[in-house]
Amino acid sequence: MDLKDEVQRVRFWINQIGNFWLRLVWHSVHLLVRFWYLGVGVANVIESYLISSGLLKRYRSIDVGKLRYLAIVIESDDACRISKVIQLLQWLQAIGVKHLCLYDTEGVLKKSKESILAKLKNATLFEVASSICRVMVPLFFTLLPFRLQEADERDSLLDQKHMTLEFASISDGKEAVAKGGNVLFMKYSKLANSGAEQKEQIFTEANMTEALRAVGCGGPEPDLLLVYGPARCHLGFPAWRIRYTEIVHMGPLKSVRYGSLVKAIYKFTIVRQNYGT
Repeated sequence: MDLKDEVQRVRFWINQIGNFWLRLVWHSVHLLVRFWYLGVGVANVIESYLISSGLLKRYRSIDVGKLRYLAIVIESDDACRISKVIQLLQWLQAIGVKHLCLYDTEGVLKKSKESILAKLKNATLFEVASSICRVMVPLFFTLLPFRLQEADERDSLLDQKHMTLEFASISDGKEAVAKGGNVLFMKYSKLANSGAEQKEQIFTEANMTEALRAVGCGGPEPDLLLVYGPARCHLGFPAWRIRYTEIVHMGPLKSVRYGSLVKAIYKFTIVRQNYGT
């Protein structure tokens, strides 16, 4: 019994020592990671300050013409910080951005669009489609070729001199998909009722894109999408509008900085982009 007790006691102390060293290694790694992110954060703050003060020459001139359409995705809790949103938009106006879309999941920004527009100079509301078009198009455009709706929205915006704002939420995406699916259903059910011979129909991305354009829900495709919030994703921004969009996570809106905004736009403008056919 005494030998058995001694063996159990030795095993107990071995387990205790092993657990101690594992915890020590874990906490050491955790501490190193925290110091790393702290150092990165301090470096970003210093760089942002240098950019804002104009000490870094390469950020003084930005070819904003390459950024034809910008999208800002804001987490819904951060979207309630309307003063921060307005400050962000004023900075974008100062940089020279002309056309952008503000998106949050719950539509907080859409509800506050009047107060936001009132705080901005020379800013107007951009509507993808008129309300009449939203009602009549699903019935009317099923009788016409979808190609009639393939105008390039971004090119039509280039002649405007003031800032245009589009407000969107996740409900817009759901509504658009429902309308687009209805257009496709009406088109192919009509063909089926006509008795014409049809092959097995498989809906492709191109078919859905054409249907979304037909119902006026295509919208311009942003060149750059900036995400403000804890999540590193587009938070439900319409996927068919960001096929070739550069996505950058900017962190929480409460810590938004002018320098980091300039840096993100500058890095986009200096990258050469090749689009396939």
